[in-house]
Amino acid sequence: MSKIVKELIHANGIDIGIYTEDFQNEYISLTDIARYKSDNPTAVIQNWMRNRDVIEFLGLWETLHNCNFKPLEFEGFKTHAGANAFTMSPKKWIESTGAIGIVVRRAVMAEPMLIRT
Repeated sequence: MSKIVKELIHANGIDIGIYTEDFQNEYISLTDIARYKSDNPTAVIQNWMRNRDVIEFLGLWETLHNCNFKPLEFEGFKTHAGANAFTMSPKKWIESTGAIGIVVRRAVMAEPMLIRT
């Protein structure tokens, strides 16, 4: 993403950022949504990504929208998802599978994690 335009939606008393650079591909800030649950949104997102249903959803989305998605890596994650020892982070997901539906943006004040809508 080069020049990013940010809009806000308001839900349940919180502001949630919507980011785009081309007005065709939009990303919603999961970090903003996770802040509703906790002051530590990174932990909320990582716990969310441990869930088997979430991994299956992310894998299905990538399969439909990303021709460079790595299905073998996805299958390995899907097999272990939900187990007590399974851990997942957005960075690990992106680097291992070639995912494009989740983007980790580094900012001065925060590190929003965005998911493509």
